Amino acid sequence: MKPATQPFISKFNPKTDSQQVLHILKALKQASHNLHQNPNPSQTDNNTVSSESAIKALLELEHESESILCNDPHLVTLSTHLTALKTLIEHSCNAQQRKHGIRSFITRRVNSHEVSRLAGAIESEIQAWIDREFIKTFTQTLVHTGTVTVESDTKQELVLIDLIEEFEERIGRGFDRKLQDLILRSKVFTKLESILCERSFSNAVREASAFAIAELIRFNKDVFVGQVLISKTVCALISLASVRSIQILCTLIRSIKSPIVDEIVSGDIIPKLVGFLTSDEVSIRAVAVNCVLEIGYFGRKEAIDAMLEADLVKRLVELQRCENGDVFGSCVARFAVQLEVGEGLRQREKRELKQEVLKRVREASVCEAEAATIIAEVLWGASP
Repeated sequence: MKPATQPFISKFNPKTDSQQVLHILKALKQASHNLHQNPNPSQTDNNTVSSESAIKALLELEHESESILCNDPHLVTLSTHLTALKTLIEHSCNAQQRKHGIRSFITRRVNSHEVSRLAGAIESEIQAWIDREFIKTFTQTLVHTGTVTVESDTKQELVLIDLIEEFEERIGRGFDRKLQDLILRSKVFTKLESILCERSFSNAVREASAFAIAELIRFNKDVFVGQVLISKTVCALISLASVRSIQILCTLIRSIKSPIVDEIVSGDIIPKLVGFLTSDEVSIRAVAVNCVLEIGYFGRKEAIDAMLEADLVKRLVELQRCENGDVFGSCVARFAVQLEVGEGLRQREKRELKQEVLKRVREASVCEAEAATIIAEVLWGASP
């Protein structure tokens, strides 16, 4: 019996007039951006909007948005900045009408700098409001949406995925402290992880959540790595057993390095990961090879030992023997090179493990010629 589902929340509807507010503030943000980039009327080229046009747009929008700014306590600072900018522009215009001289020149330069500063502050305040409303709606949707299962309404699934991808795109623009505070207060990571770990959600929704989690690591590694390490993210990615989920795991290994490899080892995930090398799907085998190569580069001795005990070398020899050379060619040597140049092993451990790899190559090969070919690649090296 399927669990009861909650009504699905639309993509952006925190208030009845939010679309009007959003439209006006986005226009204000663009005008502020243009003015911040080019506050000086005398410096205009084909790639920038003239300051006169930006100023005109700002003043018109400031008048149009006056009632909106008064009704939202989060926009008080923005209203103050707009009033200050309007006053400064008036003073700047008066300075330009005076006779030319050193005093007038200095006044115009100072005003130009201050206009640029205020325009930047206005742009930042508007973005903070947009982020606040978006994160509010985003978290409400993640909490109250019904479980989007494989049999669910495709439209609901697409809306949820689109919302998660919009969040991913926003944090992908770079670090923003105010946005980070919103994300932490709203417990966005926990909500995304819940979707990733919930098997009743469709794979597409779970994968979208996983990509957003990986983007959070890029957004601020210092803050969100710990949440990944103590969560069930890695186990959920393995349970998905899809090309995209294994790709995300590779991304996390490259970002977090040895700490996440340690978690993979302690969670007894290595045998499952090596098991993907025998998948019926070539694409899964290919991304699984990439994943074990990443572990080979960043993993400590315990991780390498676990892969060898899971018959990794045997699986790689089989792939190299039977599969497309462009995808799996020299994969044993590529793994050996990762151990040699990687960060997780001491020099003594590298030498010992290389000998262990050679021993297992001999055991896994079907004939002396095959063994000799692979051993030669391992000894002479191959490009990772």
